[in-house]
Amino acid sequence: MEIRSDDVTWTDPTCPVARTLDLVGDRWSLLIVRDAMDGARAFTDFQQRTGIARNILTDRLRRLTERGILDRRTAPTGKRQLYALTPAGRDLFAVVVALRQWGERHAFAAGEDRSVLVDQRGHQLPDLLPRNSRGVRVGPETTSVRAAVPGSVNESAYDLPD
Repeated sequence: MEIRSDDVTWTDPTCPVARTLDLVGDRWSLLIVRDAMDGARAFTDFQQRTGIARNILTDRLRRLTERGILDRRTAPTGKRQLYALTPAGRDLFAVVVALRQWGERHAFAAGEDRSVLVDQRGHQLPDLLPRNSRGVRVGPETTSVRAAVPGSVNESAYDLPD
């Protein structure tokens, strides 16, 4: 499924980070995506987990559905709508994990209680660490953004410096 962005005014049309934030960048949308990854399906699930106001939740669910992040279906009972991540929504998993790991490092005091993301065996996930094509860790000092060529896919933009 392709992302639908007919109603989006791009902040920076050639930047993938800016476009992603234009599509799902507000905190409520990201928290809805997070909770969908953790099993929330119904309106009440999202409202109870986030504490979001009903009108804001309605708007964000509509927007995430229209943009192809969530899929909406009527429950078998026919009484309520259920939401599930689309493939594009599932692709945000690494983003949510990266935000979580950043928060673990920078948003909590030492010893402060926090939730923990674990794998199927109950082990905490290792840190996400970007690596180049040779498997070497990279950071802002060893990568650069290249301008896109108008009207073409610039695959070399993903080449990382040695």
